[in-house]
Amino acid sequence: MVAQAAFALMIVFTLSGAFLAVIPKKIVHNILGLCLAMFGITGVYLYLGSQFVAMMQLLIYVGAICMTYIFAIMLSPPLEKELPKRNKLKVITSAAVSSVVFIVMVKMIMSLKFEPLTDITRDWSIKALGHELLGRYFLVFELISLLLAIAIIGSIMVASFVRKKD
Repeated sequence: MVAQAAFALMIVFTLSGAFLAVIPKKIVHNILGLCLAMFGITGVYLYLGSQFVAMMQLLIYVGAICMTYIFAIMLSPPLEKELPKRNKLKVITSAAVSSVVFIVMVKMIMSLKFEPLTDITRDWSIKALGHELLGRYFLVFELISLLLAIAIIGSIMVASFVRKKD
């Protein structure tokens, strides 16, 4: 009962953070919402018994969030400058694509059965972590690395576009 309440609380954190990451126009609020969502996802990993992935999620994504925060502050226009108007076609298109992705993800998540693991290992040695990293969590670790590389490349591209406009 307590575990399910904690799981529901983590889901509430994740969804609240996701909405905060998308809805407000202030970049600081967006970044804080993304951090909240990442902490919620870390809690879900802990609930599912994946301490290693939770640790990686916390270290890499919160670290990446800090880097994104720094990039966003560096790239954002000054506060006294008026924000540009949003293109309605882009907003509608992004809302439609986001809705489709959200529906697909909800259907995928609803088809899964979430249960905490009962055979959790408590060995946190470097050797055990290395075996877990190169075995069970290899794909997750590589996907996180790929996502970070894409985020860094995207930040550099955005910075170069902003500098060309100015």
